[in-house]
Amino acid sequence: MSNNTNRREFFGFTFAAVAAVGGAASLVGMKQAWDPLPSVLAGGFTNVELSGLKAGKPSTVTWRGKPIFVLKKTSDMEKSDRDLVIGSDRFVVAIGLCTHLGCIPAWKKDVWKCACHGGEFNSSGKQTFGPPPRPLDLPPFSVKGTQIILGEEGPEYKKIAAAMMA
Repeated sequence: MSNNTNRREFFGFTFAAVAAVGGAASLVGMKQAWDPLPSVLAGGFTNVELSGLKAGKPSTVTWRGKPIFVLKKTSDMEKSDRDLVIGSDRFVVAIGLCTHLGCIPAWKKDVWKCACHGGEFNSSGKQTFGPPPRPLDLPPFSVKGTQIILGEEGPEYKKIAAAMMA
């Protein structure tokens, strides 16, 4: 009887160990399936350092697969309610897709020009010529020091977005 009891206990413990390992592996697999992919997490927020930008030369960064134009304005460029003001500097932040058919405009001296249909946007992102029906779109952003974080709706974004709707 002692042999059968030991044998039963051994099989019981073995079964419990296999079940515990299988359960733990299942939980790990479920967590990995529920968590967003690293590429999705990375695409959610993009930090852009503004202190290194040169006035009059736009920088283009990618956020969620879209080009984002960030332009530090020169003193002779028009002031606009679309401008992000940080200290004495003025910046324009815009999604770099033409609002006509989604082409990517190129910076030519002091305007963005769309090669496809001749649309033009001034240094504030407002349409000035051609078929674009509205200004360049504004991506959601927030400001932290000398950085903007694309993907967060901060008070600066809300202020500019409200001014664009008025």
